[in-house]
Amino acid sequence: MTLISSISGTRGTIGGKPGDNLTPVDAVAFSTAFSNFIKQRSGNASPTVVIGRDARPSGHWLSSIVSGTLQASGVHVVDLGLSTTPTVEIAVPGLKADGGIILTASHNPIEWNALKLLNAKGEFISAEEGKQLLHQINNADFNFPDVHQTGSYRMESGWIERHIDQVLAYDLVDVDAIRAARFKVAVDPVNSTGALAIPLLLERLGVSEVRMINEEVTGIFAHNPEPLKQNLTEISEVVRSQGFDLGIVVDPDVDRLALISEDGEMFGEEYTLVAIADYYMQVRPGATVSNLSSSRALKDVTSAASQNYHASAVGEVNVVTKMKEVHAVIGGEGNGGIIVPDFHYGRDALIGIALFLTHLAKKGVKMSALRAGYPQYEMAKNKIQLKPGMQPDVLIDAMKERYAAENVNTIDGLKIDFAEEWVHLRKSNTEPIIRIYTESASKASAEALAQRIEKELSALI
Repeated sequence: MTLISSISGTRGTIGGKPGDNLTPVDAVAFSTAFSNFIKQRSGNASPTVVIGRDARPSGHWLSSIVSGTLQASGVHVVDLGLSTTPTVEIAVPGLKADGGIILTASHNPIEWNALKLLNAKGEFISAEEGKQLLHQINNADFNFPDVHQTGSYRMESGWIERHIDQVLAYDLVDVDAIRAARFKVAVDPVNSTGALAIPLLLERLGVSEVRMINEEVTGIFAHNPEPLKQNLTEISEVVRSQGFDLGIVVDPDVDRLALISEDGEMFGEEYTLVAIADYYMQVRPGATVSNLSSSRALKDVTSAASQNYHASAVGEVNVVTKMKEVHAVIGGEGNGGIIVPDFHYGRDALIGIALFLTHLAKKGVKMSALRAGYPQYEMAKNKIQLKPGMQPDVLIDAMKERYAAENVNTIDGLKIDFAEEWVHLRKSNTEPIIRIYTESASKASAEALAQRIEKELSALI
């Protein structure tokens, strides 16, 4: 059982002892610290915070605890109830609130939940702000107001619909083109809030036929909710055997988008961003951003349009920071997370779906043909176990020296760019391991590179 507190919030497995797992006690501590943080940042003694949650069973009572603690701390609460992460991100500035909390463990299994923290812009709080909040929690620096200064509470519905309204109003979403394509689409929202949002979005986009599987909003996930190939055999078979043009898969909080081609094969999470960036390079060319562990295909597509690609450290906050710095037109992460900066600075599967369908409709080709037109890369993800006392930074520095003649990037661990492939070494913040990510022209060559690097690290150990 695990509790992981970081700069962006806290996540953990439900049950057990406070401080070791995500318990009511931990939820109270984080909610109280966030209340103080919001008061200090806003200069408002009675700020407003928007909350929303995915469908996992622990979300109901966790939401009640968070809401009650915020009110007891003098914060007014607007509760969206069952929602999506990007919907909450849009609602915070839409309601002129001072912050937000999303209750979701994203792609983690049912045993997990989390509190993810947003600022007044609806963006994840910065690293420095997160450190200040953790300091408050560690020092239990809390002081609750009297009964006359406690906060109010109200439920507010309709924000998923408003989110979809904004998607349809976005200038690069072409509803007429999508309607004319008469797409047949299968959808797997893995028993969470995507089942509330995606059918409505597809209906309003004019999709000809929609087949939902695992659409009951129970939070009892029909399969491991991370949208990886091994977890998506059911929808892949539905798409292939029943003649659908594509399959759409999201994680429980609807910020990651995975796609299935008409032949039942994975389009590839990495290529969700690549395809949408390809569309942008044709209609609104400009800089692109992804993290260091994302596919080189994004750089290839960007460079082919004579635009500049930039890499950030891993993590959504870091991607957003780099996007703002270079004024990127599109960005995200290779896990299917699409960030459209002039829509909002958060990963959003709903705008991703609308943009992808627009691109596919305008191309007039099958999914498999679209995928075949992009640079072909395969990834491997390995790790090496460290023994007590071993220092991962020392090992990574030694690898940096070994490959000093290559193109290296050290903003997040060590990434070595070779002519035809790359490797990214990162220490884990939660386990005694070094993660080894590689990409090459084939799965076999990516695995071979990973094994070579693993042997070199083992020799250093």
